[in-house]
Amino acid sequence: MSDRAARKPGVIEQIRTSKHPAVSIARDIAWAVAVVAGIALVLFLVSGTWPAVVAIESGSMIPNMNVGDLVFVSASDRFGDFQTWEDGQASGYMKYNDYGDVVIYRPNGVDSVNPIIHRAIMWVEANQTVMLPLENGHAAEYTAPHAGYITMGDNNPAPDQLSVYREVGGQIEPVKKEWVVGKALFAIPLVGYLPLHILEVAIVLIVLMLVYDFVVGRRKEQK
Repeated sequence: MSDRAARKPGVIEQIRTSKHPAVSIARDIAWAVAVVAGIALVLFLVSGTWPAVVAIESGSMIPNMNVGDLVFVSASDRFGDFQTWEDGQASGYMKYNDYGDVVIYRPNGVDSVNPIIHRAIMWVEANQTVMLPLENGHAAEYTAPHAGYITMGDNNPAPDQLSVYREVGGQIEPVKKEWVVGKALFAIPLVGYLPLHILEVAIVLIVLMLVYDFVVGRRKEQK
């Protein structure tokens, strides 16, 4: 017997060809993780920001965005200049059936809460006093504590900066540029339910992989 024939397979080869159930499961999970990581890298390179996709969790943007929509995000300076609702009125630029861009931002810069997806209404300077729109044609006077974007959900009765957001422990402040994750490019309906229920999806995928390995193994044994 030659040395080549007698040589023991390497660790990687053993893992790749092993029929042990635990090794097979680990191999399938590693493959799935690698695919997801590759997709994430491509999305980041194209969008220039992270997260590059977000799921709509509330009805604050109805009817232009709905719960379960998967929204693709890009850096605010990619694929055209970022425009507020006021800018859009002047230029004619519209996105999601209204003027201006829809911005994804971290409220008050807090990283521990999910980003908010609302339309950018206007830019205000520090200590600037403006009239913010309310429902039924009313308005409220607002003085900005610092420079930033005024934002508002298309289905909400008032701008975010007039709202109390318990996740940040108080009122939402004007959105500083460094709090902006990006702007919404386009949305795919219903696909966002997958990341919203990622645990359930992961369990189903693992079960399907186990069933697949079992069926393939039985067929090989029968042959």
